[in-house]
Amino acid sequence: MSELAVKSLTNPVKLARRVVSNAKKRFFEAESLVQAGKTPFELIYQGEIAQLRYYPPLNEETIKVGESDVEVAKTSHRIPLVIVAPLAANMYIYDLFQERSLVRYLRAKGFELYLIDWGVPEWSQNHFTLATYFAEKMPKILAEVRKHSGQQQLSLHGWSLGGLFSTCYSSLGDPDIVNLALVGAPFDYHANGDLGKQYQRIEKQLSWIKKTTGWQIHNSPKRLWRSPGWMNSLAFKLTNPVGSIQGYLDLLKNLHDEEYVIAHATNAAFLDDMLAYPGGAGQDIVQYLVANNVLVNGRLPMKGTDGLVGNIQSNILMVCGDKDPIVTRENSVALLDHVASEDKTVLDVAGGHMGILSGSKAPSGIWPQVADWLAARSN
Repeated sequence: MSELAVKSLTNPVKLARRVVSNAKKRFFEAESLVQAGKTPFELIYQGEIAQLRYYPPLNEETIKVGESDVEVAKTSHRIPLVIVAPLAANMYIYDLFQERSLVRYLRAKGFELYLIDWGVPEWSQNHFTLATYFAEKMPKILAEVRKHSGQQQLSLHGWSLGGLFSTCYSSLGDPDIVNLALVGAPFDYHANGDLGKQYQRIEKQLSWIKKTTGWQIHNSPKRLWRSPGWMNSLAFKLTNPVGSIQGYLDLLKNLHDEEYVIAHATNAAFLDDMLAYPGGAGQDIVQYLVANNVLVNGRLPMKGTDGLVGNIQSNILMVCGDKDPIVTRENSVALLDHVASEDKTVLDVAGGHMGILSGSKAPSGIWPQVADWLAARSN
């Protein structure tokens, strides 16, 4: 808090005005407070809705990351790093604050850095399936990365469903995916704690319906399985309802502190503005992943493919959060029993599903370990 703000706390009138002003900005002008998305990038590919970003070298000699100063690398690692985003999440999650920006940090650590932004799916994209992303769009986008970077070998960094896309793409047989850094990435949906037990019940119910009537989820219109952005935001918050409520109670207590209000608005820009799942992708998630759990049988969540999880030979890093209710450790690490990779590392860290990617403790407790692992395998 600034010195001026501290002084205003001793004056009741100034304090009241400050609270009213901050409340007005937070609840009616929130966009003006958001600090996310400030790291410069170049747009090097534009598809139907998907984009490919390239983050050029930073001009600074050092950058602030959390409470520490990080020296900006003067040279780049040979193998480029491609961040594969999940669906539903907006790209603010990778660039929340200057001091808590994953893309800024990775660029500072010497990685030629690209990010796949899947865009905002409209109703006209309800035909998009999971395979649309990892089997149709990723090959084209990664070809653009290779053309731009001049390098054939690549590393993929995938969080959540972005990790699943990275796994599935690699299963299709690209021999030049050298490294897979998978953060909170799902694999065995039935080995997922309490959620996994619910998934198993859903599988039994759908199996009974199919056996009795012949009906399957893929027999229904894709548009019925579209999950709108507001629903995804709500579902994410309900994984920690107490924390969500506490966040707003803390906001009310700290409306006098402009820096706190700005931080709250910036975090909320991600949580309150999530994107939709296209109907086809939602359909696939329920049938292939939740019910059939196809990955543990080595198959991919798509029709008619020779792709097998056993094709993967990449070096693998798996980051697992001890408080992640969405993707548990058991869910993630099951992948390691199915791949042909020899170099496999599991990094157990503190945090929930979002926290292990960009939480307040990630810059000091997680990012350096991921960057060091990649750096050792990127030259």
